[in-house]
Amino acid sequence: MDRAQKEKVVEELGQIFESSGVVVVAHYAGLTVAEMQDLRARARDANSSVRVAKNRLAKIALEGKPCASMAGLLTGMTVLTYSEDPVSAAKVAEDFAKENKKFEILGGAMGENALDRAGVEAVSKMPSRDELIAQIASCIGAPASNIAGAIGAPASNIASILSTIEEKAEAA
Repeated sequence: MDRAQKEKVVEELGQIFESSGVVVVAHYAGLTVAEMQDLRARARDANSSVRVAKNRLAKIALEGKPCASMAGLLTGMTVLTYSEDPVSAAKVAEDFAKENKKFEILGGAMGENALDRAGVEAVSKMPSRDELIAQIASCIGAPASNIAGAIGAPASNIASILSTIEEKAEAA
């Protein structure tokens, strides 16, 4: 790879690190080509992406980015799974790791927050943006008699999150 190609890769990786809601770093040593293709297909179906890059170039791309704290994870044969949605890439990586023992999740980053292995697992259990939208839409579209029951624990959590966001927006 010549210098121009390396600069292009660093620029692409920088875009990934800036625009992604979550980036998951994993070791993939021992996976077959078919297994990697399966991972890429699963990621594509979940609006996520998979990228293998040289660790040295990825570390250069991380400099000055919000997720720079994950640079320590970039050792050995690493693969990046990322998405704009802060949950979908973590779900894809977790599901794939359960079926493939050679795919070992190391951690990742969610914005400025570094994630360890347990953090990635916790993020993967959260509802995705589409699931939250579907839940809210079902609450709004339900008849009035069903809304009272739906405003229980899950809906009150969503309502408190929305009110917190409103308060922060008004304060800013």
